[in-house]
Amino acid sequence: MKKSTSAPLTRDGTFARRTEERVREMILDGTLPPGERLNEVSIAEVLGISRGPLREAIQRLVGEGLLTIVSHRGAFVKTFEPGEVDDLYELRTALETHSVRLVCRRATDEELRELEQLVGEAGEELSQDPERPYPADRDLHTRLTWMSGNDALAAATVEVQRQISLARQTSAKKPDRAREALAEHERLVAAIVERDEDRAAEILRLHLDKARKSAVDALGITSE
Repeated sequence: MKKSTSAPLTRDGTFARRTEERVREMILDGTLPPGERLNEVSIAEVLGISRGPLREAIQRLVGEGLLTIVSHRGAFVKTFEPGEVDDLYELRTALETHSVRLVCRRATDEELRELEQLVGEAGEELSQDPERPYPADRDLHTRLTWMSGNDALAAATVEVQRQISLARQTSAKKPDRAREALAEHERLVAAIVERDEDRAAEILRLHLDKARKSAVDALGITSE
């Protein structure tokens, strides 16, 4: 486990949820990289908790597909077999393209301005540091998902997005892909602002297909 800068948790009414969120954060930010066995003693010490709440969090994160349990060995951060990344992106594309159609129909003018602002801020950050990874890719996708107005659809999509975020930790750091993703997001938001759902859905489909190929290449997985 890489050194974590997390402060110990304090016990309150949201203790169990916050334990789960903190462990999830450690997985998605690479503190606990793919394939690593979770050392419950060390993690509990870092978070300032007992192993009971940690084990509860582990079980929930297994359910989310971020951890796996190996008999007699414990919990491991999920790694991805050939074809799994393609399957996840196929599911994500179906969910997100439906979401973006709903956004085109339901979003308020204020929400559309929020999307333009989010992409604009990402562009400013990249212009200041062209070598950095794309700063708000998951933020935009997550915002669009919840903006659909369908909470069940959004919750399912976010779970898939988290698994993909873990799978593509390497590809997400490529600066060339970051600039390309920004341009794609700008075109996507422009189509949404015009409430052109067919064009928005197609732009998003192509965008996710490029992201899939980038993730597959980074992981050394041959897509069939």
